[in-house]
Amino acid sequence: MDIKASAATIFKIIDDDMEYAKWNLVVKSVEKLGEGKYKFESTVGDVYSTRVETVPNERLSAKQEGSPITSLGYILNSKGDFVETTLWAEFEEAEQEMVLGIAADMFIECLRKYAEYIEAGGNPDEFNKRKAK
Repeated sequence: MDIKASAATIFKIIDDDMEYAKWNLVVKSVEKLGEGKYKFESTVGDVYSTRVETVPNERLSAKQEGSPITSLGYILNSKGDFVETTLWAEFEEAEQEMVLGIAADMFIECLRKYAEYIEAGGNPDEFNKRKAK
């Protein structure tokens, strides 16, 4: 997805696991369990995430437990006025590909809305993830 925000803005958002509940529709709360380890309470249950790779303004990835997705990550590729933002995921159950694809589309759309809001000078404390356009 193309996002009209800088790679720095997008990376800052995805790198701050503790703030995912602020912008991601499926995340209700986040608890830090240790360095690079988090518990996400989501609308589909608890997901445990462990950061695997962090390359500022370029990419980030994590392994997951408690989710059909075993690994996921982001790749940021600056292209002038926007950043081509790729969300990738690995999962074991091939029959879940369609539903996980729909979830991924929603997830990255949430990121786009929040990143563009922040890039335009919006106040993070005033962002309403349920009413964002």
